[in-house]
Amino acid sequence: MKITGAEIFVNALKKEGVDTIFGYPGGVVLKVFDVLYGEKDLKVVLSRHEQGATHMADGYARATGKPGVVLVTSGPGATNTVTGIATAHMDSIPLVVFTGQVPTKMIGNDAFQEADIVGITRPCTKYNFLVKDIRDLARTIKEAFVIATTGRPGPVLVDLPKDVLADKAEFDYPSEVKIRSYNPKYVGNKWQIRQAAQAIIKAKRPVIYAGGGVILSNAAAELKDLAEMVQIPVALTLMGLGAFPGRHPLFLGMLGMHGTYQANMALYKSDLVVAIGVRFDDRVTGKVDEFCPEAKIIHVDIDPTSIRKNIHVDIPIVGDVKFVLTDLIREIREMQAAGETWEAIPRTWHRQIDEWRTEHPLSYEWDEDVIKPQYVIEKISEMAGENAIVTTDVGQCQMWTAQFYKFERPRTFLTSGGLGTMGYGLPAAIGAQMAFPDRLVVDVAGDGSFEMNVQEMATAVIQKLPIKIAILNNGYLGMVRQWQELFFNRHYSSSDLTGQPDFVRLAEAYGAVGLRAARPEEVEPTIRKAFETPRPVIMEFVVNREENVFPMVPAGGANHQMMFGADRKKSEGRLRVARG
Repeated sequence: MKITGAEIFVNALKKEGVDTIFGYPGGVVLKVFDVLYGEKDLKVVLSRHEQGATHMADGYARATGKPGVVLVTSGPGATNTVTGIATAHMDSIPLVVFTGQVPTKMIGNDAFQEADIVGITRPCTKYNFLVKDIRDLARTIKEAFVIATTGRPGPVLVDLPKDVLADKAEFDYPSEVKIRSYNPKYVGNKWQIRQAAQAIIKAKRPVIYAGGGVILSNAAAELKDLAEMVQIPVALTLMGLGAFPGRHPLFLGMLGMHGTYQANMALYKSDLVVAIGVRFDDRVTGKVDEFCPEAKIIHVDIDPTSIRKNIHVDIPIVGDVKFVLTDLIREIREMQAAGETWEAIPRTWHRQIDEWRTEHPLSYEWDEDVIKPQYVIEKISEMAGENAIVTTDVGQCQMWTAQFYKFERPRTFLTSGGLGTMGYGLPAAIGAQMAFPDRLVVDVAGDGSFEMNVQEMATAVIQKLPIKIAILNNGYLGMVRQWQELFFNRHYSSSDLTGQPDFVRLAEAYGAVGLRAARPEEVEPTIRKAFETPRPVIMEFVVNREENVFPMVPAGGANHQMMFGADRKKSEGRLRVARG
């Protein structure tokens, strides 16, 4: 029996096991939304903006490991997804974005709400399709999901002309597809893995530098096994937080521009860097010429184009992180059984790292009268529990969360890393809460970032999602102001956000709960009340206006040349050291 393209679309999603679609309707996709009307197996989440829908799908994907699905109309509906698609692309997040398109015969005629979304998104998708024949629709959808979720994950866009959705054809959904020239490599080369194992055995100052690829590969257990077996300290990228327990004695913290002193110094002084699921981005490497100058580098990544792109690598291993780590651990154990030993290697190295940790711990100057944002993050971390999912916006709020929150598990920290997208946190929290309705989901936001997608508060309220938003309100575009203070003679040009709305009353206007803390002693009761409230809650924390994120590597600087904030001698007795 022949069915419409809209019906083929819905049936294909069900075959893929999709349970939630994030989207916004419009003229050319109304047939699809009509089929979705009353559909019991697919939940449709109506966002208030297409960018919000894409970030929701992104948050859903990061929290679950399953692809997020977006459905929007043509023209501006499609173009509004671009920021969300680029966000997912930079962070290798599996999305399948379906956009409406004008009828095939009208493409190229500047028809109403026409946009070349395939051309527009070509640089920021893993792949994209324009379906011109209904007979290709089912197979194209299958290919889209395969491409989005295999190899290095990423967003795939499928453009659906109005006539294709209206035409009829037999529904024949393939159980599998083979795509010519697309053959991701999962198993690493055995000889290179053996070389890596030998290098690890011989190293005197080894460090593991791990990133988001560990989480995407579900390889956190293997990473922990490797680190504990050889007693190698572990530094994580922003995208890797949660891949290794935040309170583990081998954990060095985040590395890079706002990383910990011990993480950056350990990499700088190391003789072996084991880079796992990372791409050596500029926020991590700093000045490339001075990045790990004494170290041999092992690089494990499923994407061959990421290897040697930015940094010379001595032992490249192309393959899925989970597969490669499993084989690497087996190889090292065989060497151990054969009498190889590394017991004495890390002792002096660990003592040196402990000295760095003591010399410049993560800290901030305490104030009895003004809330410090770091303190808010510490209390949320303490009270939320290991199972909570935390999203952030971008800027100072993001960096303080990365520094002071202790992430113990993978897929509990969702943030825009590569693109640095303000407005990401709230819709991502909605997507995560849709995936896990019974888990605590907290969005840490800045007052500037929060307003980028504040309209999605309506989505949270209508969907009855008990997300908790913690706004660190300093009345500035905080990270912009910090750079203006440090490098532009305090010329606060267009970074002062004086005139922000009353966030408590704004929450109430949306039908949510609004709470405010203006003094340090109000922080813990505010968080406790929010966590106990089974509704969406905005917590506004009025924090020190000119607090800065430290440590900090200035742009173009080497990672061992870090700037620190408080003068420890002047603030003796008032310096608060991060717990754990």
